[in-house]
Amino acid sequence: MLWKRLHRWMPGLENFCYYRKEYFSHDIRSGLSVAAVALPVAIAYAELMGISAIIGLYACILPMFAYALFGTSRQLIVGPDAATCAVIAAAVAPLALGNEHVRWQLAIIMTLMTGFWCILASHFRLGAFADFLSRPILKGFINGVAITIMADQLAKVFGLSGLPPELIERLIALPHKLLESHWPTVGMSVMTLLVLLSVRFLHPGWPAPLIAMIVSTYVSWQFELNQYGIQIVGNMESGLPIVPMPEFQLGVMRDLVVPSINLAVISFVSFMMTARSFASKNGYQVDADLELRALGIANIASSLSLGFAVSAASSRTAVNDAIGGKTQMVSVIAATTILLVLLFMTEFLGYIPLSSLGIVLIFSTWSLLGLKNIWSYRKRNRRAFTLSIFTLVAVLLVGVIDGIGFAVLLGLLQFLRIIFRPSDQLLGVNEQGMIHSINQGNDIASVDGIMMYRFNSPLTYFNVGYFKKRVLQHVERASKHPTWLVVDAAVSFTHDDVSVFAVLDELITELKEKDVTLVLAGRRTELNYWIKQNKLSRSDEDLIVVPDLYFAIRLIQSKQQVEEKKEECA
Repeated sequence: MLWKRLHRWMPGLENFCYYRKEYFSHDIRSGLSVAAVALPVAIAYAELMGISAIIGLYACILPMFAYALFGTSRQLIVGPDAATCAVIAAAVAPLALGNEHVRWQLAIIMTLMTGFWCILASHFRLGAFADFLSRPILKGFINGVAITIMADQLAKVFGLSGLPPELIERLIALPHKLLESHWPTVGMSVMTLLVLLSVRFLHPGWPAPLIAMIVSTYVSWQFELNQYGIQIVGNMESGLPIVPMPEFQLGVMRDLVVPSINLAVISFVSFMMTARSFASKNGYQVDADLELRALGIANIASSLSLGFAVSAASSRTAVNDAIGGKTQMVSVIAATTILLVLLFMTEFLGYIPLSSLGIVLIFSTWSLLGLKNIWSYRKRNRRAFTLSIFTLVAVLLVGVIDGIGFAVLLGLLQFLRIIFRPSDQLLGVNEQGMIHSINQGNDIASVDGIMMYRFNSPLTYFNVGYFKKRVLQHVERASKHPTWLVVDAAVSFTHDDVSVFAVLDELITELKEKDVTLVLAGRRTELNYWIKQNKLSRSDEDLIVVPDLYFAIRLIQSKQQVEEKKEECA
């Protein structure tokens, strides 16, 4: 019993307990490759936030171990992410007043808060909010992120300075700036790319990013390339983190509450987009609530190791998937490698050329691009194509952070549109007496005197008016005036809503004026109880509740036969 509870609490533990030996060769290659990309990327993101570069490594180790135990995705790699780092920097920089130590401390506090919000949301099972993001939106977002990541590396690859920070402006300015390229840096980028392509072509199973980073770093160290103007990571402190003493007033923490909630939302949406994308690609499912909890635990682990907030690392996850990683053992291997580097090899790490880092990131992110998949929606589903293109353009125009917000808003609007104005159908029967939707060109015919109607959404206060309007429109437009209107109640009457039954009372009255009797088919027990609770005092001539559509047809036909016999006798 205890073992089962432990497995439910830590889903990743089962993968380690029943680990298959044949996976290890794949996982170790992927783990070393992930570490090779994660090391310089984490350093770059730490510098972006204005804190010591070594802190980027602190944010990699414990979170990776934590997610390996608590996560449900086999490919996902957690770590510093551009979007989360940008949110933290924007929140803590004004409060730190230029003090690097205070900025670091505030980043740790904000990360701890973010982890707490994620775990709290998981407790209330709010992971379902990630379901607002449909697959077209997901594809548009992932492609937008991939393009953004690659564009962000152009300055490093060409040794340029002064490029605008915004993506569109940067791409516009790039052709004019290329003449100012630093050619030794370009040469280093070309060499790194040639190593990547050669390894991929000659030995597809080898970790090309790892080999490229080792070769470029060795060349940089051996020939001291920084003296030729080629930018390198530079010197870093080594060893385990040292806890800084608080240098800020505790009241400042109040200013981090709202930003930390925003960061939790942004991180989780991005997290689930990446997790679901790679889970779909590899044929399995991830649990949104467990992933939300795992994200929270990973962030708390990062704060306890004095790192900053982490989320799904898209580029490192892409490296893992491209190399063929099978399980979360990849995270364990990568985290262990980074820990060893932190303890013994930070001096050598300082020689990594930034241009080589940019090439590796571009090379790894290329696998995220799937513009052909988006284009395929154009013929299959124009609405899906529009959603995907809108999300892609939003990410490119307003950035990853706001693009996430647009993606969530678009998904919410898409959901609300379906609920507010759902589709509906008239139903009929075929020659075998089976009920189907009536469409142009099929042989489904309505039953004499009966109109069967299905409203494809649960009825609630904000769409019941539309339901009433559509019902009356169908009755008025019918070629033969129906005597009975049968509504498929199993689909639309799902809960007791005062507004719904108030409008239902109005509909019964209006149908009665048109000599139409309303029949609700399905959920007979619940409907009778709800009708009684809402005090709808109606006779059988106004409203009938039956178990299902077939029972409704038999009941009506039997009543019609009785009426016909009465007329014959008369």
